[in-house]
Amino acid sequence: MEAKDFSAVTPEIEALAAKSRENNRIDISLYDKYEVKRGLRDLNGKGVLTGLTEISEVKASEVDENGVSHPCDGKLYYRGHDVEKLIEGFTKDKRFGFEEVTYLLLFGELPDKKQLADFNELLGNYRCIPPNFVRDIIMKKPSRDIMNAVARSVLMLYAYDDKADDTSVPNVVRQSLQLISELPLLAVYSYQAYRHFHVGGSLIIHEPNPKLSTAENILHLLRTDGKYTSLEAEILDIALVLHAEHGGGNNSTFTNHVVTSSGTDTYSTVVSSLASLKGPRHGGANIKVSQMFEDIKAHVKDWDNEEELTAYLDDILHKKAFDHTGLVYGMGHAVYSLSDPRARVFKGFVEELSVAKNREKEFKLMSDVERIAAELIAKERKIYKGVSANVDFYSGFVYSMLGLPQELFTPIFAVARISGWSAHRIEELINCGKIIRPAYRNVCDHKEYVPLDQR
Repeated sequence: MEAKDFSAVTPEIEALAAKSRENNRIDISLYDKYEVKRGLRDLNGKGVLTGLTEISEVKASEVDENGVSHPCDGKLYYRGHDVEKLIEGFTKDKRFGFEEVTYLLLFGELPDKKQLADFNELLGNYRCIPPNFVRDIIMKKPSRDIMNAVARSVLMLYAYDDKADDTSVPNVVRQSLQLISELPLLAVYSYQAYRHFHVGGSLIIHEPNPKLSTAENILHLLRTDGKYTSLEAEILDIALVLHAEHGGGNNSTFTNHVVTSSGTDTYSTVVSSLASLKGPRHGGANIKVSQMFEDIKAHVKDWDNEEELTAYLDDILHKKAFDHTGLVYGMGHAVYSLSDPRARVFKGFVEELSVAKNREKEFKLMSDVERIAAELIAKERKIYKGVSANVDFYSGFVYSMLGLPQELFTPIFAVARISGWSAHRIEELINCGKIIRPAYRNVCDHKEYVPLDQR
């Protein structure tokens, strides 16, 4: 029997799609009429308050003595701790910080030396996946999209857990720690399978080292020789710290709260967040930044010529260049205005790595684009609150200098953010909130039923 191509979009499907488009258009004026906060944001772009959290704070404004709010340099706090101060402590003591931040997010306080050592040992012991899982799950029908592959693997881990549906806090803590430890393996092994079966590369599967940090294990698992420098591991660790959490309102974390509130299992909840993060408007943004810079490098002959660079960026803004969306990717943020603290703290480490990798010219180009684009966007779009680079602006460049393939950019984001997702899931369960169910208003007129033979 001849196999059917179920992926083909036939004329019949096109006709149905046209009917769907025709009958699903909502008059945009109705959103104002009924005061609908589209995207759960008000007319000023401020998020609608839908919950309370103690896990992190994203600060982009401050109130003066007259009670008037003004934009300020962005700040990010994990459990009340300034992330920039945390990273200063990690770099000063030359220790890895992602595991420590994970402890802080999950349990609400910084660990002492013994608690941290015990926690690292626990994560190291959990850093393994079931026997034959790579062969039976990951290697069979490997996906071209690593986020989809990771999501499938997480769902399959449900079948290996005798207490998969137990949503008691101790069991969810156990599941969360296991998934935090396992996700780097699932991501790298899924990429290795994709590379081998779809690209034709050699298949090399390294065992994780329980004594190594998350950042070290990622580099060890990914590279053929398993080797890396201390600077490479340090900067990847900082990237994980900066991506670990960003408030309850970001799309993937809010999704986590919504799905957790339904009472479902941990594996389904994590997969829902992975699905959200995969989107180019969320976790996939750093890939668009990397693609945009490749386009800029190809079309701007003299990177040091500010007039030429400004002209091309202006073409991007006016939808004449790159992907014709009018977006300079990596510039601007839904919350931050004057600066994104993650980009601010990351930039110095990016410059250090660019020197070590002999890519200073590219770093200078990025710095110039950051400065020029901010000026152009503020002028063109009349953005008075300010516009600045976000963390995605530099993260893709860092990953490329570390030799991480673009296919792993978003999965590495997930490897970091699962710490925040887990903290929010536990917080939602402990506070026993109602199922999250916002309202939608129907704006379709009522109609009389017409029998089939009269239509």
